[in-house]
Amino acid sequence: MKKFSLINLAIILLMITTTLSSKAQKQPRANAKKAVEEAVEKLRTLMVNPDSAALSAMASEKLTFGHSSGKIQNKQEFLHSFISGDTDFTSLEFSDQTITVSGSTAIVRHTLTGATNDKGKAPGTAKLLIILVWQKVKGQWVLLARQAVKPPVA
Repeated sequence: MKKFSLINLAIILLMITTTLSSKAQKQPRANAKKAVEEAVEKLRTLMVNPDSAALSAMASEKLTFGHSSGKIQNKQEFLHSFISGDTDFTSLEFSDQTITVSGSTAIVRHTLTGATNDKGKAPGTAKLLIILVWQKVKGQWVLLARQAVKPPVA
């Protein structure tokens, strides 16, 4: 009887340890996902109301920023585009967003819908499918890559 109780106690302790370990592993992922979500929202806000210093702080020095037209920009070109008004969103919404975090990398997908008033062009609208790649550097999530594509024609 005593042997049976010790085995049961060992099993219970093992189950508790496994449960606590699992919860401890999920907590950092949940926190990371929330932090990435906040970074994406900050990016969305800055794309409507650009601030050079804030945009620069969010973007990796190695940024590659792809447009649905096929145009690819580096960090300096990305910053210039928004600060100069070449790219000018007057409203912007992100929907159907998913976030996957793997270590210090996060992949975000969403649908971008917005109104534009780009320099030298008539006001317009945009609806694009976006993938963002974020990297955690010194405790901060920075944008490493972005690619936009036009949604498939139904």
